[in-house]
Amino acid sequence: MTAAQPGRRSALLFDLDGTLVHSLPDMAGALNSLLEELALPGLAVEEVRQMIGDGIPALVHRALEAEGQAAQGLALEEAEIVQRFRGHYRARLTRETRPYPGVVETLSRLRDGGWSMAVCTNKAETPAREILDDLGLARFFDGLAGGDTYAAAKPAADPLLGLAEVLGRPRTETVMVGDSPADVGAARNAGMAVVAVSYGYRKVPAEALGADALIDRFDDLPAALGGLIDTAG
Repeated sequence: MTAAQPGRRSALLFDLDGTLVHSLPDMAGALNSLLEELALPGLAVEEVRQMIGDGIPALVHRALEAEGQAAQGLALEEAEIVQRFRGHYRARLTRETRPYPGVVETLSRLRDGGWSMAVCTNKAETPAREILDDLGLARFFDGLAGGDTYAAAKPAADPLLGLAEVLGRPRTETVMVGDSPADVGAARNAGMAVVAVSYGYRKVPAEALGADALIDRFDDLPAALGGLIDTAG
């Protein structure tokens, strides 16, 4: 088991959707409920998968773009459509959303090993907190940043640096764990190491993210962190 060591890597920041939890079924369900309300065709789950990663406004914008001309005649502003989506999604936040295999067990091991941990997501803070509470994950974390917590969301450095301060750790001891270009970009902007998961939601291949380490399963994370510690200068 990889334990945190003084002066070495000791804090972890985790993305939520596509990293800790498989939320695609609920997000796709809410999006298709919205599209049905707007009299627009539904989207396949795999189409929605590639739209996730930069927050709800971006998700809704990409869905409307995918609908093309069918969406151009809508009499609603996009901001109003985003609010309608939020209502559909809040009604089913954890209907089908579940932690990925190995998440609970690995978080417990890391916590016992002395790592300080927080969640850094582009989902708004309130629903993110509800998901963590509903799924019994909140107990592992000492901080949470949503897309609306700081002045800018990932890939900006703001939420990562803010959470490092909350955890009382310097950036050189902090590692970001995520599944998307926004996660890797935010870590680079914050001057932090980053581990990417090969599953999750994104358009680009996991190997193209440019992370310091890439894992296929969440329970591979301790070994990956050991590699980062071994090479930390």
